[in-house]
Parts: sequence; structure tokens; C-alpha cells
Amino acid sequence: MKTTILSWILRIAVAVILSQTLYFKFTGAEESIYIFTALGVEPYGRIGTGILELITVILILMPRTTIYGALLGSGIMVGAILSHLFVLGIEVEDDGGTLFALANITLFSCLTLIFLNRDKLPNLLKLKL
Repeated sequence: MKTTILSWILRIAVAVILSQTLYFKFTGAEESIYIFTALGVEPYGRIGTGILELITVILILMPRTTIYGALLGSGIMVGAILSHLFVLGIEVEDDGGTLFALANITLFSCLTLIFLNRDKLPNLLKLKL
């Protein structure tokens, strides 16, 4: 019961954070354009990342696919954190490090969801081709 409540809190947190960033990516907000221009992948990187984040939100909210969403979300957030550390800096356009903090919260939440759903990982490794 406690694990289920924690799982839902984490899933909702990830969904809210990623959904919020989707708005900025898909509407072409100045900050999103700045970030992806600095990374050298504007507009395709911005839109592509937005699509992947949307898929993550959908997967993470469905109990049967939470593990897939958490794995995808972890990969996206590792990329975001590395982009902050090596290209963008912790603070982007005077945001006080908010985007960097949200990426870390999302990564931690996804990793915790992977841990909580670790019993489903062996099934991922038994892919039938």
C-alpha cells in the first residue's frame, strides 16, 4: 500500500514536470529556443525531445508501462543534466537553476520508479525476436 502511494506520487510528479516543459517546447518559448540553439539542435531537438517527453508521460502514468516510461525518462533527464553541466550551465537565462533542479528531481523520481518496479526488469531482458 505504501509503495503504491509513493509510486503514484512519483509518477504524478514526473508527469507534471514533463507536461509543463512540453508547453514551452511545443509553443516555441524563448527559453526553449535558446537552450536548443545553444545545443545546436534547434528546432528538431526541441520538438523531438518534446515528443519523447510526451511518450514518457503517457507510459509513466499507465501502471503496466510505468517501467518503460521511467527508463525513457531517466535517459532523457541524464541528457538534460549533462547538457546543463557541459554546455548550458546550471543557471539558464537567469532561472536560478530551476530547470537543472527539475531535471534532477525528475531523474531521481524515475530512478526510484525503476527501483520500485525492478521485478518487471527481467521481462524486459527476455525480448522475443
